[in-house]
Amino acid sequence: MQMFRMKKQLMIACAMLMITSVAAQEPNMKVEADSAYLNGDYTRAIELYESLLVTGESDELYYNLGNAYYKSDEIAKAILNYERALLVNPGYTDARANLKIARAKTIDNELEQPEIFFVAWIKQAMHGFSMDVWATGAIVAFLLLLVSLGLFFFSKVVLWKKIGFFTGLALLLFTLIFNWFAATLKSEQTHRNKAIVLTPSITVRSTPSENGTSLFILHEGHKVVIKDDSMREWKEICIENDKVGWVPAESIEVI
Repeated sequence: MQMFRMKKQLMIACAMLMITSVAAQEPNMKVEADSAYLNGDYTRAIELYESLLVTGESDELYYNLGNAYYKSDEIAKAILNYERALLVNPGYTDARANLKIARAKTIDNELEQPEIFFVAWIKQAMHGFSMDVWATGAIVAFLLLLVSLGLFFFSKVVLWKKIGFFTGLALLLFTLIFNWFAATLKSEQTHRNKAIVLTPSITVRSTPSENGTSLFILHEGHKVVIKDDSMREWKEICIENDKVGWVPAESIEVI
C-alpha cells in the first residue's frame, strides 16, 4: 500500500514537472515564432504558432498564425485562423481588418450577398465585444434596473417615479439584449458549425457521394455552415441564399 502511494506521488510529481516545463517553454517559443515571422521564415513561424495553440486557444496566436499563412499565400488557412481569433475575441479589430483583406483575395468573395442593413448592424454590434463583456453589461443593467424599480415603488415624488419607471423599461431592454448577445456568442463558441473551404475548388453534390449530381462549385476561403455532421467522410453544408449540398469532409475545416 505504501509502495502504491509512493508511485502515485511520483507520477503526480512527474506530471507537475512536465506541465511546469511546458509552461516555461511557451514564452520562449512565442519569442522564437515572432522572430521567425519578422525574419520572413513563415514556415517555421507557422510550425511554432501551431505548437503553441495545442496547449490552448489564444486570439493573438490565431491572429499571428493567420498572418503567417497570409504571407505564405495560403489564403484559406489565413481566413480560417482570423475567424478563429474572432471567435475567441469578437472585438479583435486587427483580426477583422485582416480577415476582410484576405477575403478580398478569394474567388467567391464577389458571390457573397450583402445582408439587410439592420441585421448586419446587429451582428456588428454583437461582435464588437466579447461574451464576458456582454454578460457583465447584463449584470450591471439588471442591478441598475433594481435601483430604478426601487425608485419607482418607494419614491413619493411623482417626477422621480416617472424617471424610475422609464429608466427601468430601458434597463430591462438592455438587460435582455445584453443577455441575448452573450448567449449567442457562447453558442457560437460551444457549437462550432461553421467551416472554411481549404481546397482550391470543390464540387458540391446533391448526395454524399461522388456520383451525386453536381450542384455548384465553391473555392478556397469560402465560409460555410455545416448542417449535417453525422457522417465521417461527407458533410452537408449550407451557404448564401440557402443553397445546400454535400462536400467531402477533408475539403473543409471547422472554425
